[in-house]
Amino acid sequence: MKTLLSALTACAWLACVSAAHSAATVELTVSGEITPMACTPVLSGGGMIDFGKISQKDLNQATGTRLPLKSLTLTVNCNAPGRYALRMRDNRDGTAHVNSEIYYGLGLDSAGNKLGVYSVKFDPKQTVADALAVTYGTESTTGGLAWRTSNSNPIDIGANSLLGFTDVVGSTAGPSAIQNLTSTLTLEAVINAKQNLDLSVETLMDGSATLEVVYL
Repeated sequence: MKTLLSALTACAWLACVSAAHSAATVELTVSGEITPMACTPVLSGGGMIDFGKISQKDLNQATGTRLPLKSLTLTVNCNAPGRYALRMRDNRDGTAHVNSEIYYGLGLDSAGNKLGVYSVKFDPKQTVADALAVTYGTESTTGGLAWRTSNSNPIDIGANSLLGFTDVVGSTAGPSAIQNLTSTLTLEAVINAKQNLDLSVETLMDGSATLEVVYL
């Protein structure tokens, strides 16, 4: 009985050693695909939106103040038709006073308070893709693994989601292959409540974001 127990103990010890050896290494795999497709996005007016000077007396004391809507035109020209989507990165990350991926920051005041937010909306009804008769919008929050059912509703572009276009309504297959796209974007900015800001000196609105084409 003692001999059998010792043998079992030895086997268990050997199994542990074997497991320890197998866990001592791990394989790294690097993959990807280089595509001949190349797209160039361009915003009208150099991508500049200027609200001019805003008097602090025109701001709401306890609630945010919505500024007039502004429009931009985005064109995306590719060297061939292909599937792609759009997303936007906030270059002033951490300055938005609303925590959502569709809101981008307007910078900080002199006391370090968050000045406000803005969002950018795409409207499929104001989007022309190649010679497609109708364009619908679709969105993915899973990096392109799954897509929202395509429709004609406006979509706010997010920092962590992909936004694309298709000519098939009600589709969950993602964006269609598109070579040339033109879309009118609507920008909405909201200034933080005046009670949350230090406006004793002139304060610069300093929003900045990068629009990116993501190849699928």
